[in-house]
Amino acid sequence: MKTGTPLTDSATRVMLLGSGELGKEVIIALQRFGVEVIAVDRYANAPGHQVAHRAHVVDMTDGTALRALVEFERPQLIVPEIEAIATDTLAEIERDGLATVVPVARATQLTMNREGIRRLAAEQLGLATSNYAFAESLEELQAAIDGGIGYPCIIKPVMSSSGKGQSLINHADEVARAWGYARSGGRVDSGRVIVEAKIDFDYEITLLTVRAIGSSGEIETSFCAPVGHIQKNGDYVESWQPQAMSAAALRKAQDMARTVTDNLGGCGLFGVELFVAGDRVWFSEVSPRPHDTGMVTMVTQWQSEFELHARALLGLPVDARLRNPGASAVIYGGMDKAGIAFEGLDRALAIAQTEVRLFGKPEAFVRRRMGVALAWDEDTEAARARAQQAAGLVTPVAGD
Repeated sequence: MKTGTPLTDSATRVMLLGSGELGKEVIIALQRFGVEVIAVDRYANAPGHQVAHRAHVVDMTDGTALRALVEFERPQLIVPEIEAIATDTLAEIERDGLATVVPVARATQLTMNREGIRRLAAEQLGLATSNYAFAESLEELQAAIDGGIGYPCIIKPVMSSSGKGQSLINHADEVARAWGYARSGGRVDSGRVIVEAKIDFDYEITLLTVRAIGSSGEIETSFCAPVGHIQKNGDYVESWQPQAMSAAALRKAQDMARTVTDNLGGCGLFGVELFVAGDRVWFSEVSPRPHDTGMVTMVTQWQSEFELHARALLGLPVDARLRNPGASAVIYGGMDKAGIAFEGLDRALAIAQTEVRLFGKPEAFVRRRMGVALAWDEDTEAARARAQQAAGLVTPVAGD
C-alpha cells in the first residue's frame, strides 16, 4: 500500500459525498494518514467542509453536476456518507474507471433505497425481518395494513435516514398523516413508502461490521462489540457499548451481518441494525458507512468506527477490539436559528471520564443533532449516567 503527500502530484485523493458530523470524523482519520480530502455537501460550511483540504457545495442528487465535480477533482476514492446521492451516476463513474466507490457502487445503490436492501435481505438472502409491504399511494398503504401488516406499524419513506419521515402508528385514523409525513420527509421523494409490522423486541443494536484486507491478503470480516441504542421518532438519542446479549443472539447477529455485507462487497465499515428478543434476531437495515450510534466508539474502542472505515478503505490493518464500556448522549439545537452558541461546556467537561464533540453545524433546528457527549466507565450504566449528565449541561443559546 502506497500513500502520497497531500496537495502534490503524488497525493492520495479521497472525495466524501456528505460532510456532516460523521464525515468530519472520517476526514480527520484520513488526514492522519496523509490523505488529501475533498468534502462535498449540499450546504456551505458543513462540519466536514471545515476540516477538509477543499470543499464544494453540490446537489448530489444531480448526476450531471456530480460527475462534473468528479471529473474536475479526479479523486481515486469516492466515499458516500449520506443517502441522497445520484447512485446510478456513482455506478457509471465506477464502471468508467474514473474512481473507486467505497465500498462499491452497488452497495450505495441498494442501501440508499429501503426497498432494495429489504428485498435483498429478506427475499434473496433469507434473513429474518419484520413483515413489510411497499405502497405508492394512500390507498395501497391502507390496503397493505388491512391485508396483513396490521397495527401497530411503522411507515417510512423508502429513501431517508435518521428517522426522517418515519411514523409509528396504532390506529387507522393516523394513516393519512403518516403517509403525508413519509412523502415530505424523505431525502428523495421516490413516491413509495415501506410499511412494517412492529416487532416486539427487547432491544435494538447496531453491529458495526468491518470488511478489510487481513494478514492473508484477502478480505476478512471483523465485528465491533454490539452497540445498544434508544431511538425517538426514528432518530437515535443515546447509545452505549457493549450491549449485553446472549451468546446465541450474538452469533446470529454476526451471521446476519456477515451474510449481508459479504453480498454487498467491497472494503469499509458497515452499520448493521438489528432487533433482538431473547435469542431471536431480526435484520432491520444496513448502512455502508459509519453509523450515528457508533459515535460512542470514539471513547470505547482502540480504533473508532471512523478510524476503522478510513483504514479499511485505504487497505490498512484494522483492530475492532473494545477498550472499555462507554456511552453517548445527543445534544440538540433547541431552536431554529443560524450561528447559535453553547454554554456549559466547561461544566460538562469537568465531569470525569467525559468528552464532548460539538459538530459546528452552521444552522440549528430544535431537534437537530448539534453535538454529542461521550463518557466511559467500568460498566455501561455508569457511562450512560455520565453522558446524560454532560449532555444536559451543554446549553444552546442565541449567538447574537
